[in-house]
Amino acid sequence: MASIDELLKEMIQHDASDLHITSGAQPYFRIHGGMIPLAQYKVLTNQEIQGLVFEILSEKQKKKFVENWELDFAYAIENVGRFRGNIFMQRKGLGAVFRQIPEQVKSVEDLGLPRSMLDLINCDRGLILVTGPTGSGKSTTLAALINHINTHHDYHIITIEDPIEFVHKNNKSLVNQRELGSHTKSFSNALESALREDPDVILVGELRDLETISLALTAAETGHVVFATLHTNSAAKTIDRIIDVFPSTQQQQIRVMLAESLRGVIAQSLFKRADGRGRIAAYEILRNNKAISNLIREGKIHQIPSAIQTGAKQGMVLFEKSLDELLKKGLILRADAMAFLGKTDEDSGQL
Repeated sequence: MASIDELLKEMIQHDASDLHITSGAQPYFRIHGGMIPLAQYKVLTNQEIQGLVFEILSEKQKKKFVENWELDFAYAIENVGRFRGNIFMQRKGLGAVFRQIPEQVKSVEDLGLPRSMLDLINCDRGLILVTGPTGSGKSTTLAALINHINTHHDYHIITIEDPIEFVHKNNKSLVNQRELGSHTKSFSNALESALREDPDVILVGELRDLETISLALTAAETGHVVFATLHTNSAAKTIDRIIDVFPSTQQQQIRVMLAESLRGVIAQSLFKRADGRGRIAAYEILRNNKAISNLIREGKIHQIPSAIQTGAKQGMVLFEKSLDELLKKGLILRADAMAFLGKTDEDSGQL
């Protein structure tokens, strides 16, 4: 049976984004969005999964997994690459997923990010959210944006991650990267501490709870640029998600804070390329202006898509428009775009 290192090397050779190993199944690769079983390997038992995974964990990590039944961690193989791992319990025993993290941070130009994203991050304060489902490329986009800032501004950048994914070297900026479990006990502790560490830019890996969201809003209000991620599928749903985390008695206050401190939302999703050569991202971009700020303050979140459409000249775009552009260029399939938007052939509209 192959060691985990051998499987991860093979994963890179096949240009797979993820390796899945789970009790009662063969190993799987995720390649261009699809799950591909590795026919050359036999079905793995729980004991074999434990042997593969536990050999690369520290004693502290093993103890944490035994206590919590799940674990996030980073793993590196010299001259091969870096990986983000997650171990979990499932019906038949242990399971684990490893995601490949490119050694080199891709630039804004490499990713073909819209110019409006650079306009969005050209600020000295405010909350910028990058959202989308798991595996939608949020971390890659965030890394490119942080890399752009690091290249062009003399700032102090602090990242708080679980685990550290892309490694940023000091360029024009000074970058301090902190990892949950290794360098801090919680996102909220690290974020509260960051406010006393003279930052210009703070990246919070994920807004997981009320305390972290509240601290992120405070940091954005008090003169810092704060980047964070959420697992939401659109700009409007992102606003709703943040407000709904708080008790009803606090929601009006949070609407006011968000209306003032939000800089923008970048929602994204990946689609298979029409030629089968990988995947490409579609984006929804919201920039907080007076109209959107008023909608947030008044709780009229359902009107935000119309405001985004009206704000096209300011670089705002809805998913429907982004997908329409990709279709016109022949980069994605119409069926995939329609399925994402929940439309059928009978539906009218741009698509």
